[in-house]
Amino acid sequence: MKKSLLALMLGGLALGTTEFVMMGILPDIAKDLDISIPVAGHLISAYALGVVIGAPLLVILAGTYPPKKILLALVMMITGFNALSMLAPGYDLLFLTRLLSGLPHGAFFGVGAVVASRLADKGKEAQAVSIMFAGLTVANLAGVPLGTYIGHHIDWRYAFVLIAFIGLVTLLCIQLWMPRLEAKSDGSLKEQMKFFRSADAWLIICITAIGTGGLFCWISYIAPLLTEVSGFAPESVPYILAFAGLGMVFGNILGGWLADRFSPAKTSAALLVAMAVSLILVYFLSYNKAFALIMTFLTGGIAFALAAPIQVLMIQAAKGAEMLAAAVSQACFNLGNALGAYLGGLPIAAGLGYTAPEWVGVLMALTGALAAAGLIRIQQKRETEVPDPTPQPV
Repeated sequence: MKKSLLALMLGGLALGTTEFVMMGILPDIAKDLDISIPVAGHLISAYALGVVIGAPLLVILAGTYPPKKILLALVMMITGFNALSMLAPGYDLLFLTRLLSGLPHGAFFGVGAVVASRLADKGKEAQAVSIMFAGLTVANLAGVPLGTYIGHHIDWRYAFVLIAFIGLVTLLCIQLWMPRLEAKSDGSLKEQMKFFRSADAWLIICITAIGTGGLFCWISYIAPLLTEVSGFAPESVPYILAFAGLGMVFGNILGGWLADRFSPAKTSAALLVAMAVSLILVYFLSYNKAFALIMTFLTGGIAFALAAPIQVLMIQAAKGAEMLAAAVSQACFNLGNALGAYLGGLPIAAGLGYTAPEWVGVLMALTGALAAAGLIRIQQKRETEVPDPTPQPV
């Protein structure tokens, strides 16, 4: 593995830990701040909304700065804002710091995805991007369980100390290992925005913002699902989250390979259907501990297999606006995070139980699959309309 890609993976580890550790320590935060689980779930949405706001804004502000400088600045924000989350005395300020912590998330993955594709060997762009996203899977394998353990046994605030430490290590590695790539201008903002006039752009946005919301309907409330429905002890949640992270590691690798082997659009469509099926099984099987563990592994794997194909799909479709489009893709992914956490919390608040969010997730995943099918149809139609360049005999 190239050291430069490893540096990007460490950034993904920091971001994955700060995004997903909230799912594990949600009950601890709710108890400490004297709020309900659905209200605590709004902290997940706050982070996601920060991503939605920050992803395109920060990429636009970065302009034509070299990628290395942009990445260093973004990691400084990740480190600083997560340190502030540790100091938040109450719900309102914690909501604000979570919003601020989300600002650099999408921009980092947007810039990082373009950098990874530039550093990749030809024909292995999706696999290079999947290495960066492997940081998210390692976060769920190690960072999130460790942060959850700290939250349960010491104090949820110290989970953010862990994230700030990972951020500092990431800063050092980017400084030492990232090559000084030249700034690559994508043209004026007006020219870049033309991409978002196309049907392709809005179908990809739908795939990402709605389709991936199925994941967050499930994982946002995984801690109470495991304890209240499956019957696991709260102390076992960190280890089960690590098991989910292991599934995400395999899923991420598989998704990158499938996107290079087939098309990113076809891979995304198939995985979204698989996610819907998996969530239905979670609904029916979570009452059994053994089946709950199996579905935790499989659902995590399927969900994270989507990361690289969707990111590459956006980059390939947005010629001339790759960096902005990749950042917008991350914003949409976290819009799915916000929607999934919010919509998934509604049936819980209505008293329907901790398995009810899975049906909301099924509808979101299938909506994304339909959008992917529409994109495939447009791409196939476009290919058939390309004129044959071979000279015809007179």
